[in-house]
Amino acid sequence: MTVRDDQEQLPDKLYFKIGEVAGIVGVKPYVLRYWESEFSVIKPAKTRSKHRLYRRKDVETLLQIKRLLHEQRFTIEGARKRLKSLQKEERQQLEMPVGDRSYRSVLLRLKHDLESIHRLLT
Repeated sequence: MTVRDDQEQLPDKLYFKIGEVAGIVGVKPYVLRYWESEFSVIKPAKTRSKHRLYRRKDVETLLQIKRLLHEQRFTIEGARKRLKSLQKEERQQLEMPVGDRSYRSVLLRLKHDLESIHRLLT
């Protein structure tokens, strides 16, 4: 199963409770709490009663962590380093040049154009 397959199977929700995430990822809730202490990228929001609420991105990251640890047999430290390198690659892809412009500048220009169209229509 690929990362994209996992992402497509996630329910379309903003937040997930720890029991739901445990079921999706296929581990016990205490494992999620342990991974939360080991991987700084996992920071679920907490309710007033201290219940964890995981965002979709957190769940996707947890699926990635499980894949690294269980399928690819990384150590915790190795998985931590691999996650950092994957995040760095994602950031670099956003800044890759398109001709003489970066994706960021293209997106900013597109945003400006859409705002202009919106002003014309209202």
